[in-house]
Amino acid sequence: MKILYINHYAGSPRHGMSFRTYYLAREWVRAGHEVTVVAASWSHLRQVQPEVPGLYKKELIDGISYLWLSVPPYQDNGGGRIFNILSFLRRLSTLPALLSGERFDAVIASSTYPYDNYIAHSLSKRWKAVHIFEVHDLWPLSPKELGGYSSFHPFIVATQIAEDYGYRQADSIVSLIPAAEPYMRSRGLQSGKFHTVPNGIDLDEWREAIPLPDGVQETIRDFKQGRFMVAYAGGHGISNALESFVDAAAMCPEYAFVLAGKGPEKERLCERARSAVNVLFLDPVPKACVPSLLAEMDALFLGWRRSPLYAYGISPNKLFDYMMAAKPIIHAVDAANDPCADARCGISIEPESAQAIADALKAVNALSFVEREQMGLRGRAYVLRNHEYSVLAAHFLSIITETIIKKSEKSL
Repeated sequence: MKILYINHYAGSPRHGMSFRTYYLAREWVRAGHEVTVVAASWSHLRQVQPEVPGLYKKELIDGISYLWLSVPPYQDNGGGRIFNILSFLRRLSTLPALLSGERFDAVIASSTYPYDNYIAHSLSKRWKAVHIFEVHDLWPLSPKELGGYSSFHPFIVATQIAEDYGYRQADSIVSLIPAAEPYMRSRGLQSGKFHTVPNGIDLDEWREAIPLPDGVQETIRDFKQGRFMVAYAGGHGISNALESFVDAAAMCPEYAFVLAGKGPEKERLCERARSAVNVLFLDPVPKACVPSLLAEMDALFLGWRRSPLYAYGISPNKLFDYMMAAKPIIHAVDAANDPCADARCGISIEPESAQAIADALKAVNALSFVEREQMGLRGRAYVLRNHEYSVLAAHFLSIITETIIKKSEKSL
């Protein structure tokens, strides 16, 4: 089978986040299929951007054919990012010429925003392929709820039209969000087209984990000074609700708090924690070092905004990394699903509450070492059963195959 996987923000081990497209494509290649990933040359999620001297660049990474399309960089979520998106879409429209002579069995539109469905659907008709719409987040609900955009903003209106088009025209929907089908049905999705393939973990990544960069481990251990240490590792954005985590540090001076990563909210969080001597901010570490980073901690924190958006569910990569690290988790969430509670691997609390974080942290610390170890091991067992990428990739592939069969039967 030949699969064209369109994801504006796709990354790789050479470039950094995001990794889901890479993990799935790698498993499909290992199973004997051909995969071409089409991505933009610049993404705010990557640590290293691919060098694209012209309009595009082809590159082979672990058997996956990457096609990088040249786009301008941007610094925030304003006009620069919109121009970046429009440039990528314009480049996408040239794919028939760039991939001249090739045909695909499946075209996956997976760029977070839904605009790529217009081109994915056109390509699927050109090649008589199936069109799969992979939904990471519900756009435009996400920018409306988390970014404060008005329903009448031109960007939101255009995004809503594109989302509805994707639900109506795609042959199948693969959603990371488990409880989103009722919403999608309200926007035009037909019965029987909804499928869920959540995020997960890559076992090779954990087997091949490497030590932290020079000086980072020493910095962490010097900072700890015998204290119980809790960490957040990931993006520092609005949706991560890290203000309450920083505020909890002021309420718990006897504990050590670590925030590792980067993002648009980091500078503001550093200022908020300026007077707190028990808060340590770290730069992002390479993906291969994340297991070593998490191993240094006594507990791990993940928070969310209180938002109607999460009534449709969550599927956070970092939560599954936390589980794999076998550490107790403090999960501040109000959502349709809660893997932490399902796995019984931590304490789930209300979101955006520094007091709730402080209370949960003290409760975890009060457990015996054996009880905390058992809590962590339950998380690892859960993620290995339900979120290992070789299993997820096989499930996704079965959805593509089933969709091809159904579409073929309809055309007879």
